[in-house]
Amino acid sequence: MKLFDVYPLLQIHPVKAEGAWLWDDHGNRYLDFYGGHAVISIGHSHPRYIKRITDQLNRMAFYSNSVQNYLQCQLAELLGDISGYADYQLFLVNSGAEAVENALKLASFITGRKQVVAFNRSFHGRTSGAVAVTDNPKIAAPFNQGHQVRFVPLNNWLAFRAAMNNDVAAVIIEGIQGLGGIFEPDPGFLEDIQQMCQKYNALFIVDEIQSGYGRTGKFFAHQYTTVKPHLITVAKGMGNGFPIGGVLIHPDIKPWPGMLGTTFGGSHLACAAALAVLEVIRDERLMQNAQQVGNFLLRRLKEMPGLAEVLGKGLMIGIDVPERMDLLRRHLLMGRKIFTGESKPHTIRLLPPLSIAHEQADLFLDALTVCLEELNALAPSA
Repeated sequence: MKLFDVYPLLQIHPVKAEGAWLWDDHGNRYLDFYGGHAVISIGHSHPRYIKRITDQLNRMAFYSNSVQNYLQCQLAELLGDISGYADYQLFLVNSGAEAVENALKLASFITGRKQVVAFNRSFHGRTSGAVAVTDNPKIAAPFNQGHQVRFVPLNNWLAFRAAMNNDVAAVIIEGIQGLGGIFEPDPGFLEDIQQMCQKYNALFIVDEIQSGYGRTGKFFAHQYTTVKPHLITVAKGMGNGFPIGGVLIHPDIKPWPGMLGTTFGGSHLACAAALAVLEVIRDERLMQNAQQVGNFLLRRLKEMPGLAEVLGKGLMIGIDVPERMDLLRRHLLMGRKIFTGESKPHTIRLLPPLSIAHEQADLFLDALTVCLEELNALAPSA
């Protein structure tokens, strides 16, 4: 049997990781400024994380959600305390797409409606409902296209208001658009969404799968505003690589037996991983580090010549580069051994571990400067 060939793979085989570093099978060391799509929140192979998972594995790896799992209760309590949403409820799943799927399902259950308002350039996942609210027709099969979704431009107050009516079940928006290019919703726009959801009795969903878990310096990106959504989706940095996701659910939403369900969601091992992540974020003050190092990077990048635009908050940063600089990301990886991400067509995404150090930020900035100089020498601007 062969693998189903859907991933454009880099010709690199990492075999070891620690902190913000990766090593390949040839002994080359790479600085990880991408964290595997923002997944690595507390750094690779954190000893507290390894111990938590190992201790749990030695006791018990899994049983289904037909029995009590006190680790789930501990996780919900700690997540509520650290996030500022102690009065909310938590439903645990395995991935971000599942979190979005269940948030949309809850909104439809509560309102009795089918329509959803989403935003241009959005990305919410690849399951049926999540793909339907993602603004990318290339990844939507005909099966995914039967949902009632209306896309409007981000931060366009008039277009958004025109899309709202009494048939809308939910409005879903990312705390900061990730794959779309690190575009932020204006604070006033988020507040307007909340007001319009209240007016039409629709549910307000904020997707914090990439922008949450301390990445922006706040626990959630939307906490730079006054809004309090009905539903918040989380995943990626939640498990530092162990598959886990969740939906934070407003206290006014009441569950009934069988309303939602999952076989593997909230397993003993997943909860152990997620508890370790929260403990490290709290005890090592990683949100504060994300804000400090992120502000340092943003300031230095905005001063750097040759970049078109720099966007983002904390350690969720987008660098727009001129089209002639399309090879910049490859130069960083192959020439300077630094992993970064991308948002097409010309944005480099930086999503390093929240534990990234100032010294490592300096290494990245020095490498970026050299790569820009090399590319300018090859293709000088007109």
